[in-house]
Amino acid sequence: MTGYQEILTDPSYAGQIVTMTYPHIGNYGINHRDFESRGPFVEGFIVRENSALYNNWRAEGSLSDLLESFGIVGIEGVDTRALTRHIRTAGAMRGVISSEDLDERDAIEKARAVPSIIGRDLVKGVSAYHAYEWSAPAEKLYSIVAYDFGIKRNILRCLEAVGCQVTVVPATTPAQEVLERNPQGIFLSNGPGDPEAVGYAIAAIRSLLGKKTIFGICLGHQLLSLALGARTYKLKFGHRGVNHPVKNLSTTKVEITSQNHGFAVDAASFGVRDREWQVGGALPAGNWPGRSDFGPVEITHLNLNDGTVEGLSCLEVPAFSVQYHPEASPGPHDSAYLFRQFTLLMESAR
Repeated sequence: MTGYQEILTDPSYAGQIVTMTYPHIGNYGINHRDFESRGPFVEGFIVRENSALYNNWRAEGSLSDLLESFGIVGIEGVDTRALTRHIRTAGAMRGVISSEDLDERDAIEKARAVPSIIGRDLVKGVSAYHAYEWSAPAEKLYSIVAYDFGIKRNILRCLEAVGCQVTVVPATTPAQEVLERNPQGIFLSNGPGDPEAVGYAIAAIRSLLGKKTIFGICLGHQLLSLALGARTYKLKFGHRGVNHPVKNLSTTKVEITSQNHGFAVDAASFGVRDREWQVGGALPAGNWPGRSDFGPVEITHLNLNDGTVEGLSCLEVPAFSVQYHPEASPGPHDSAYLFRQFTLLMESAR
């Protein structure tokens, strides 16, 4: 019902067709102030019913206007909940949206010809073209460099709110160039695609570990894990939406989180002992100790739906990350502490 504009303009959806399960989409129109990036990055958009009429005092146009202006195909009249159930059973798959002049056999062949998301570097297509300064906070307490792998603007607002002066740099920026800026901290943003395909970012992060305080979100979490020597793998249908329960193993509190990713970090690659458990049964207690190329790490957060890794913290270098999106605020403030945790880690590193 809400948030379709933020989803469309989230660069993490690059290379994907997105379907909305709420049946009525577009009722409050579109405005450019709520864009999460410079524009939509989805390949296609599927809804049950598109609202031709919209009503909101901030609206500047309709959902259809936005898709048309960026050349993105949309389709309505689809049973999106049946489609969702199918994906949950069969897994995320390649697909096409076609006009009636393309018969079923041709459409299937066209879908099969779509490259797999595994091994594809989608980051370069969404990252900033050049470095830029985000608006200065009221009180500048910390200077940080944010790697743009597909960064959302609300992440930048959250960093600004805790006193960070943020310089955003393209995804391919070498580590030495970042160090020459002498920031107190480095932020690794969200982004699309297979993290293992972004080798240049992994190499840069390895060169930065132990030299600066590092905080990663979503793809940034996966890239940090790969830089530490762990592995990632593709999920069957990914984690999407705003109601994923995540347990903070340090506090035992459960956070309601927003998520958007198709890959996950393999806990076993950190040497974490297998602790299989059933949802509704005994939950894990305490952080899970592991090891990496840069010393011991702890698995700090766990997804309560499927047990996947949702957060980690390095014990010998100042670095931590989470898989979910604290800036999306579905809780709404369950995960806001993470940005303050970043500033406290920068303080201690001083």
